[in-house]
Amino acid sequence: MSFFNEENEAIARDIVGRYPVARSALIPLLHLAQEQEGWITKPAMEQIAELTNTTSVEVLGTGTFYEMFKFHPVGRYLIKVCTNISCQLSGADELLEHVKTSLGVEEGSITEDELFTFEEAECVAACTEAPCFTVNYRYFHRATKELFDEVVVDLRAGESPLSKGSADDQGVMPEHGTLSRVRQQIPKSRCAGIKHPEEIKGPPNWIEESV
Repeated sequence: MSFFNEENEAIARDIVGRYPVARSALIPLLHLAQEQEGWITKPAMEQIAELTNTTSVEVLGTGTFYEMFKFHPVGRYLIKVCTNISCQLSGADELLEHVKTSLGVEEGSITEDELFTFEEAECVAACTEAPCFTVNYRYFHRATKELFDEVVVDLRAGESPLSKGSADDQGVMPEHGTLSRVRQQIPKSRCAGIKHPEEIKGPPNWIEESV
């Protein structure tokens, strides 16, 4: 039985078709799998391996290099509190402790309602807006305990909190795994005509042009 549903399997095959070497599609297929399930499951890795002419071990090895891919269940909303120096100096440690107490779970665990998981994060590149936390990688700047509580209340109520101190004030909060609002589409007429590496003879074009 395949992991991808009918719609996503069609998308997966379209993604693979963009590359002269199928294994080059590993990263976008991992994103697609996580969008469908919220995390990368064993059946997902098996089908990705089949689609890319690799093995499940290679899929796992590739995916675990990147922090954004989860190979265990997480809540619908993954909260990450930055505790690097700028955020730490602005109260991130206290905010992290508040998140832990408020949600009533340990780091990496899932709340009883299966809505939330929280993690401590390395720098999220928002140092001028410290402290910062993210929900499914959507940013909330100059965060306070009160802001965090408001965000949680909205999410529990099924409402979008993205107008509260966030850089993204449009749309609704996506569930974990959703990468973007618009899926990339490349018409065949606009493809770059990339060749398989084995078909390329001689030095790269940029070398010839620089001589």
